[in-house]
Order: sequence, then structure tokens, then C-alpha cells
Amino acid sequence: MELTILHLYPEFMSLYGEYANLAVLRRHLEALGVTVSLQAAAAGEAPDFAGADMIYMGAGTERGQKRAMEGLLPHRDALLAAVDRGALVLFTGNAMELLGMSVTDESGEAWPCLGLAEFTTGETDRRDPGDVIAHTSLWDSPVVGFMNKCSVTRGVETPLFDRLSLGLGNQVEHGPEGYASGNVLGTHITGPVLVKNPDFTGFLIRRLFEAKGWAAPEALPDLPYEREAYEVTLRELTARAGG
Repeated sequence: MELTILHLYPEFMSLYGEYANLAVLRRHLEALGVTVSLQAAAAGEAPDFAGADMIYMGAGTERGQKRAMEGLLPHRDALLAAVDRGALVLFTGNAMELLGMSVTDESGEAWPCLGLAEFTTGETDRRDPGDVIAHTSLWDSPVVGFMNKCSVTRGVETPLFDRLSLGLGNQVEHGPEGYASGNVLGTHITGPVLVKNPDFTGFLIRRLFEAKGWAAPEALPDLPYEREAYEVTLRELTARAGG
């Protein structure tokens, strides 16, 4: 069993150590006997979407985000073709905003995005950093993480997370967050969200197996201490949220 994961612009779109998301996903897959080829697409290169089973991009600065946007737009059709054949897409942090129709910066300039979804994003002059507890119907456990955004995303009809018991959603405190449609997923949660959330990692693994036509794994691996670390973080954040 072999998989190819394409990491888009890791040199400037991994602001919070998000390369670790792919490192932990790779370790889980290898524990299941999967050979993983991890490829990177650098600025100025044409991403090899045709050979990718999963496509990932993490967060960057606002300037880095626009740079990534300009790099990806000429290759939009190839990305759409990859999505159509079942490739899994995960964009975290402000990379999520590129999945929508546009990002409007503080000056009022609207930057066209990939248009994989109908939502739009407007940047604000307020930055909202904070911890997050997010809840989804796609798997059983809450997601813990961190968010640091200065934007509002409107028009998401199918959020990845139904609600947040701690943190700022797409538009409002405790509201729905992220985006999910088929195998295209996005969330503003930044940093190594898969490192912190083994069940999120497990969900992605099941989706990857399904897309490849492989039998679902009988059991998913747990790396040393990851479950304990998750439970400690969830307990601390839940206490902070008053729950």
C-alpha cells in the first residue's frame, strides 16, 4: 500500500510548526503498513496534483497567504481534477480561506481565491488569538487546538465543526467553524492540530483508505503518550471554558 502526500509551500505556509501534522500522519500510516511519499511544492513550481492522494497547506502570514494564492490560481483546474478523483484536501489556519471565493484585505482589495466553495473572507484590524474546543459530527471526540486569526468568514454552508465550546467560529464566538465538503476540509485552527488530536488523524486515515479502495483498518494506532496528552489538554481547556 502506497500513498503520496503533497505539502504546498511549506517554506512559508507552516507558520506554527504545521509540518508536524504531516509527520504524525505519516507515522500513523506507516504503523498500518502504508508506504508514504511526502512531496513538497515550492514557490514557482507547478504542484503535482495528479499524483497526490492528499494535499495539505498550513497557515502563513497575510502576505504569505496572498503569495500562496497567486501561486495556486494558475493550477486551479489541476487541483479540481484531483478533488474530483477523490484526493483528500486539508487546509489549516488562514490557508482555509483560499478554498473560498475571495479574501478582502483591510484596504478593501478583493483577492480571488480557488472557488472550491462559495464562502468569502474579510480581514479585520483585530487579531483574535485563543484556545479552541471544537465539536463535529464526523467523529466522536472534541478537537482541541489554537487559533490566531484576524478575519471573518461568511457563507459557509457546511462547516467542519458544528460549534465551538471555546473559541471564535467562522463569524461568531462559539459558532460553527471551518469548512467540509466531501474530501475537502478546512479549519482556521493552527499549529499541529493532528498531533494534538489523534481521532482527527484517525478520521483522515479512514478517508484515505476509503479513497484508495482499501479495506478499513481493523484498529488505528496510537503513538506513545498522544492519547494522554490529548486528554490532559481537553480537561484543562474544558475547565477554562467553564464546562
